[in-house]
Amino acid sequence: MNSFERRIGYTFQKHEYLDRALTHSSFVNGKQNSNERLEFLGDSVLSVVVSKYLFEMLDMPEGRLTKIRAKLVCEDTLYGFAKRIGLGEQIKLGKGEESTGGRDRKSILADAFEALIAAIYLDGGLESARDFILPFMPPVETLKSGKLIIGDYKTSLQEVIQQNPEEHISYEICNEKGEAHRKIFTANVLLNGQTIGTGSGSSKKEAEQAAAKEALSLMGYETN
Repeated sequence: MNSFERRIGYTFQKHEYLDRALTHSSFVNGKQNSNERLEFLGDSVLSVVVSKYLFEMLDMPEGRLTKIRAKLVCEDTLYGFAKRIGLGEQIKLGKGEESTGGRDRKSILADAFEALIAAIYLDGGLESARDFILPFMPPVETLKSGKLIIGDYKTSLQEVIQQNPEEHISYEICNEKGEAHRKIFTANVLLNGQTIGTGSGSSKKEAEQAAAKEALSLMGYETN
């Protein structure tokens, strides 16, 4: 597990915390032995750290801070953070989850990321958890700009395009490959019939979201 600890920048004193954080309920008998309780704690630790960071760094009204925090701690965002550190490769899954693509399932990775936060918190305290979380935060200037888009990229892209009523967005699945239960789809997003973004995913919905995300990035929006 040393290589993973190097990747996340934290070395555990008690590796049982890390082991529990990486254990999905499908792998063990009984949820008490899985990462679900750690997920509960990690959610709270994450909220405290992000709230304090936003409070200190942004001179904004409470309403705007709340909206930004919601974006930074939502499932889509945590899934992206988890992918960034290769968390899916480390999770212990039951055979059923493994065979149906659980290692890349958004909810599993997002929950495991919260569990990992809790494991670091229990092992090294709040400061260690903070040091792990904050490098994932977007630059302050991005947060201030209002151009940070996290989560539902299709809806966000639609809102951007709707500023010009004559423009029209559509999606097409341009490729699919792999076995029936583990297909990878590729989608294009088109603006007035012209491709402006391409993305892939384990479902058509995920592929369309990835295509919308690329389009937003190419338009100058910060995505996470």
